[in-house]
Amino acid sequence: MRMKTLMNTILKGGCQCGAIRFEVTGPLPDASICHCRMCQKAFGNVFAPLVSVRGTDFRWTKAEPKRFASSNLVNRGFCPQCGTPLTYEAPDGMAVSIGAFDHPETLEPHIQYGMEGRIGWLDHVNDWPGKTTMEDIEAAPFLDKLVSRQYPDEP
Repeated sequence: MRMKTLMNTILKGGCQCGAIRFEVTGPLPDASICHCRMCQKAFGNVFAPLVSVRGTDFRWTKAEPKRFASSNLVNRGFCPQCGTPLTYEAPDGMAVSIGAFDHPETLEPHIQYGMEGRIGWLDHVNDWPGKTTMEDIEAAPFLDKLVSRQYPDEP
């Protein structure tokens, strides 16, 4: 059902500052997360959520990312203005950071790669207590004065 919805949809996204924007039309069934150390470093995180754009109509609509050759075979695209990680570009095609899409909730990963680098405490994430941003106002009273400078997601 989710796949059917995404097939005829144009999905848009871009970096945090809005200097780079993209759009993609076509099915995006290959969403994954990668735990390998190279992806961890590239995203500055414990895993990289990515979706392959092979077989789609993908285009940059506002500028293109700068690229870093993270290995002899892979380039990583990122915004040179704000540093947002955007792409994983390998000989078999390109994948885009799920978090860079305006609606990342539509791209649910279905497989994990690089399990040798998986951080063990990820097994317990859903056991930890959680708070919304504003529920943390006592510990971080500046939050009620916060004004986002991020490029807004499109509706």
